[in-house]
Amino acid sequence: MNAADLPLWGAWLVVGLALAGAGFALTGALGLIVLRSFYERVHAPTLGATLGTTLILCSSMLLLSLIEGRPVLRDLLIGLFLTVTTPVTLVVLARAAAHRDRHAENPESPPVA
Repeated sequence: MNAADLPLWGAWLVVGLALAGAGFALTGALGLIVLRSFYERVHAPTLGATLGTTLILCSSMLLLSLIEGRPVLRDLLIGLFLTVTTPVTLVVLARAAAHRDRHAENPESPPVA
């Protein structure tokens, strides 16, 4: 089977998942523009990227599974890598910024937990 022979329900589902994922990624990107402080900005792209990536990868796996006629799960490795690394990056960036702001005695720095 090739992409032109996809069932209509499969094509609509693939497009819907891809558009929803792109929408969440766009929302995260817009959060970078709208939010003011670093601590607010660091969350928006992380959450948008995680959910957006998950939906786009589900769309990709569904499309490849329909084309090849068997479950294609190799994209799960991409999802696993991004799901593990994105929150870790968020924590490292936030802690580094908090340490810098506390050292500089910035009034916007978060309190010590």
